[in-house]
Amino acid sequence: MRLRPRRDQPAPQVRRHLTGRVELEIAGGSVVGNRYPANFDVLHVDEELPFATVVDGMGSGEGSRLAGATATATVVERIRAAWPEVGAGPLRAATAEAQTRVRAVGAPRHELTGCTLTALVAEPDGGQVWLAQLGDSRAYRMRDGLLELLTVDHTAAWLGVLHGWYAADSPEAERARYQLLRYLGHPERPDADLLAVPLRAGDTWLLCTDGVSDQVDYHALRGHLAAATPAQAVRDLLTATLDAGGDDNATAVVIRAHHLG
Repeated sequence: MRLRPRRDQPAPQVRRHLTGRVELEIAGGSVVGNRYPANFDVLHVDEELPFATVVDGMGSGEGSRLAGATATATVVERIRAAWPEVGAGPLRAATAEAQTRVRAVGAPRHELTGCTLTALVAEPDGGQVWLAQLGDSRAYRMRDGLLELLTVDHTAAWLGVLHGWYAADSPEAERARYQLLRYLGHPERPDADLLAVPLRAGDTWLLCTDGVSDQVDYHALRGHLAAATPAQAVRDLLTATLDAGGDDNATAVVIRAHHLG
């Protein structure tokens, strides 16, 4: 049974951080939607560092909630402890520790305890940003009007569509979307994808859970990211997910790089 439609939306969290000669304006928000009784996404926009994460719990039980909370707390703790060192080493250590802790909280439970993670942290000098990716949440970058997906979905659907096993709009692809190949809490403790990307003034970044990317198409994403401010872009994106039916929790972080002159 569908839940009563919800249109309420909390005000986006907004932070500004200086990195070299670039100021990052970061806004983040989340909505429950109309399918689940609670929000099993976890949003973090750091108050002190140029750093943000989106996490999506798997399922709608206590294992999902515990996985999301544990993963977020662990990654935030490790990134803050390593600062100002930023790069593959700290991110690898942070995600590995998150794997260990999520597995530990899930061990005594007889239910799935896992979550996705997409994180972005900028280097102190503003030269580049680092991304960490596990699962099917996503990171996009819009530069000079071109919106690009920079992360890979760790799902059977991604592999199947990429290699032509079935069409993107087929029933097989729909079922395979829910077969995650890598996530936090996985028994094999898979590594995160790590990516370093040069940062340029004028760039706009989007981190989002699949509640956004599955309900808002490419052209609409691009249009909403062109909003006057990141906070407005977040509001517009989340409203679009509700207009599309609100079939999942939806979380978005929008980051815009401003040149200081």
